Amino acid sequence: MASERMADDGPTGAAGASGAEYAAKEGLGEEPPRPLDAIDRDILRMLQTDGRASIRSVAEHVHVSRANAYARINRLIEDRVIRGFGARVNHERAGQGASAYITLKIVQNSWRTVREQLRALPGAAHIALVSGDFDVLLLVHTPDNRTLRELVLTRLQAIPEVLSTRTLLVFEETDLEPEG
Repeated sequence: MASERMADDGPTGAAGASGAEYAAKEGLGEEPPRPLDAIDRDILRMLQTDGRASIRSVAEHVHVSRANAYARINRLIEDRVIRGFGARVNHERAGQGASAYITLKIVQNSWRTVREQLRALPGAAHIALVSGDFDVLLLVHTPDNRTLRELVLTRLQAIPEVLSTRTLLVFEETDLEPEG
Protein backbone atom coordinates (compact mmCIF):
# COMPACT_ATOMS: atom_id res chain seq x y z
CA MET A 1 0.00 0.00 0.00
CA ALA A 2 2.74 2.46 0.93
CA SER A 3 4.70 1.64 -2.19
CA GLU A 4 1.67 2.38 -4.39
CA ARG A 5 1.18 5.78 -2.79
CA MET A 6 4.88 6.61 -2.87
CA ALA A 7 5.08 5.84 -6.59
CA ASP A 8 3.57 9.22 -7.40
CA ASP A 9 5.92 12.15 -7.28
CA GLY A 10 3.32 14.60 -6.02
CA PRO A 11 3.63 16.60 -2.81
CA THR A 12 2.57 13.64 -0.66
CA GLY A 13 4.68 11.03 -2.44
CA ALA A 14 6.83 9.92 0.49
CA ALA A 15 4.18 10.33 3.15
CA GLY A 16 1.66 7.71 2.11
CA ALA A 17 2.39 4.87 4.53
CA SER A 18 -0.11 4.16 7.30
CA GLY A 19 0.61 3.39 10.93
CA ALA A 20 -1.44 0.18 10.67
CA GLU A 21 1.20 -1.36 8.41
CA TYR A 22 3.80 -0.96 11.15
CA ALA A 23 1.53 -2.08 13.98
CA ALA A 24 0.93 -5.36 12.16
CA LYS A 25 4.67 -6.09 12.28
CA GLU A 26 5.07 -5.57 16.05
CA GLY A 27 6.54 -8.55 17.81
CA LEU A 28 9.58 -10.15 19.34
CA GLY A 29 12.39 -12.17 17.83
CA GLU A 30 12.72 -10.16 14.65
CA GLU A 31 15.96 -9.39 12.87
CA PRO A 32 17.61 -6.12 13.91
CA PRO A 33 17.36 -3.25 11.42
CA ARG A 34 20.13 -2.82 8.91
CA PRO A 35 22.70 -0.14 9.78
CA LEU A 36 21.99 3.39 8.53
CA ASP A 37 24.48 5.27 6.39
CA ALA A 38 24.84 9.03 5.93
CA ILE A 39 22.30 9.08 3.08
CA ASP A 40 19.70 7.22 5.18
CA ARG A 41 20.22 9.71 8.03
CA ASP A 42 19.85 12.64 5.59
CA ILE A 43 16.61 11.12 4.29
CA LEU A 44 15.31 10.75 7.86
CA ARG A 45 16.17 14.36 8.71
CA MET A 46 14.45 15.60 5.57
CA LEU A 47 11.30 13.54 6.18
CA GLN A 48 11.19 14.63 9.83
CA THR A 49 11.19 18.22 8.62
CA ASP A 50 8.73 17.60 5.78
CA GLY A 51 6.94 14.25 5.79
CA ARG A 52 5.14 15.33 2.63
CA ALA A 53 8.34 15.65 0.59
CA SER A 54 8.14 13.98 -2.80
CA ILE A 55 10.47 11.18 -3.82
CA ARG A 56 11.96 13.52 -6.42
CA SER A 57 12.81 16.21 -3.85
CA VAL A 58 14.24 13.62 -1.43
CA ALA A 59 16.42 12.18 -4.21
CA GLU A 60 17.66 15.62 -5.24
CA HIS A 61 18.37 16.61 -1.63
CA VAL A 62 20.51 13.53 -0.91
CA HIS A 63 22.00 13.29 -4.43
CA VAL A 64 20.72 9.84 -5.42
CA SER A 65 18.40 8.60 -8.15
CA ARG A 66 14.65 8.58 -7.55
CA ALA A 67 14.70 4.76 -7.65
CA ASN A 68 17.43 4.68 -4.99
CA ALA A 69 15.56 7.18 -2.77
CA TYR A 70 12.36 5.18 -3.18
CA ALA A 71 14.12 1.90 -2.28
CA ARG A 72 15.81 3.46 0.75
CA ILE A 73 12.56 4.93 2.09
CA ASN A 74 10.82 1.58 1.62
CA ARG A 75 13.68 -0.17 3.47
CA LEU A 76 13.42 2.34 6.32
CA ILE A 77 9.68 1.65 6.49
CA GLU A 78 10.12 -2.14 6.32
CA ASP A 79 12.77 -2.01 9.08
CA ARG A 80 10.36 0.17 11.10
CA VAL A 81 12.94 2.94 11.41
CA ILE A 82 10.18 5.12 9.96
CA ARG A 83 7.08 4.31 12.01
CA GLY A 84 4.70 6.51 10.06
CA PHE A 85 3.98 9.97 8.78
CA GLY A 86 1.77 12.55 10.41
CA ALA A 87 1.01 16.16 11.14
CA ARG A 88 2.35 18.16 14.08
CA VAL A 89 -0.77 19.69 15.61
CA ASN A 90 -1.18 22.90 17.55
CA HIS A 91 -3.54 21.38 20.11
CA GLU A 92 -4.85 24.69 21.42
CA ARG A 93 -5.83 25.88 17.93
CA ALA A 94 -7.39 22.46 17.29
CA GLY A 95 -9.75 22.87 20.24
CA GLN A 96 -7.68 20.85 22.70
CA GLY A 97 -6.74 23.68 25.07
CA ALA A 98 -6.03 21.60 28.18
CA SER A 99 -3.04 19.28 28.27
CA ALA A 100 -1.65 17.22 31.12
CA TYR A 101 0.88 14.57 31.94
CA ILE A 102 -0.70 11.98 34.16
CA THR A 103 1.39 9.56 36.18
CA LEU A 104 -0.11 6.20 37.09
CA LYS A 105 0.83 3.50 39.53
CA ILE A 106 -0.51 0.19 38.29
CA VAL A 107 -0.84 -3.38 39.49
CA GLN A 108 2.37 -5.32 38.85
CA ASN A 109 2.36 -7.22 35.52
CA SER A 110 -0.75 -5.41 34.23
CA TRP A 111 1.06 -3.16 31.70
CA ARG A 112 -0.35 -4.76 28.54
CA THR A 113 -3.92 -4.66 29.82
CA VAL A 114 -3.60 -1.07 31.04
CA ARG A 115 -1.87 0.06 27.83
CA GLU A 116 -4.79 -1.14 25.72
CA GLN A 117 -7.29 0.68 27.93
CA LEU A 118 -5.22 3.89 27.83
CA ARG A 119 -5.01 3.73 24.02
CA ALA A 120 -8.81 3.88 23.93
CA LEU A 121 -8.98 7.10 25.98
CA PRO A 122 -10.07 10.19 24.07
CA GLY A 123 -7.17 12.64 23.83
CA ALA A 124 -4.43 10.17 24.77
CA ALA A 125 -1.34 11.31 22.86
CA HIS A 126 1.57 9.39 24.37
CA ILE A 127 1.88 6.43 26.73
CA ALA A 128 5.15 5.28 28.28
CA LEU A 129 6.05 2.53 30.72
CA VAL A 130 8.74 4.09 32.92
CA SER A 131 10.84 3.40 36.00
CA GLY A 132 10.82 5.41 39.19
CA ASP A 133 8.11 6.54 41.58
CA PHE A 134 5.32 5.66 39.16
CA ASP A 135 4.82 3.10 36.39
CA VAL A 136 3.15 4.88 33.49
CA LEU A 137 3.39 8.38 32.05
CA LEU A 138 0.40 9.44 29.97
CA LEU A 139 0.08 12.64 27.92
CA VAL A 140 -3.48 13.77 27.17
CA HIS A 141 -5.02 16.70 25.30
CA THR A 142 -8.63 17.65 26.09
CA PRO A 143 -10.88 20.57 25.13
CA ASP A 144 -10.91 22.02 28.66
CA ASN A 145 -10.20 21.33 32.34
CA ARG A 146 -13.69 19.97 32.99
CA THR A 147 -13.15 17.28 30.33
CA LEU A 148 -9.68 16.57 31.75
CA ARG A 149 -11.15 16.20 35.24
CA GLU A 150 -13.78 13.80 33.91
CA LEU A 151 -11.14 11.77 32.07
CA VAL A 152 -9.03 11.37 35.22
CA LEU A 153 -11.77 10.89 37.82
CA THR A 154 -14.20 8.83 35.76
CA ARG A 155 -12.23 6.99 33.10
CA LEU A 156 -8.70 6.50 34.48
CA GLN A 157 -9.57 5.80 38.07
CA ALA A 158 -12.21 3.30 36.95
CA ILE A 159 -9.53 1.04 35.45
CA PRO A 160 -9.16 -1.73 38.06
CA GLU A 161 -5.39 -2.09 37.54
CA VAL A 162 -4.76 1.63 38.19
CA LEU A 163 -3.78 2.05 41.84
CA SER A 164 -3.25 5.83 41.82
CA THR A 165 -2.87 8.83 39.52
CA ARG A 166 -1.25 12.23 39.67
CA THR A 167 -2.08 14.96 37.18
CA LEU A 168 0.46 17.57 36.04
CA LEU A 169 -1.12 20.39 34.04
CA VAL A 170 0.82 21.65 31.03
CA PHE A 171 0.97 25.46 30.94
CA GLU A 172 3.02 25.76 27.75
CA GLU A 173 4.54 23.34 25.23
CA THR A 174 7.46 23.64 22.85
CA ASP A 175 7.80 21.11 20.04
CA LEU A 176 11.47 20.10 19.67
CA GLU A 177 11.00 18.24 16.40
CA PRO A 178 12.32 19.91 13.25
CA GLU A 179 10.13 22.72 11.95
CA GLY A 180 8.64 22.23 8.50
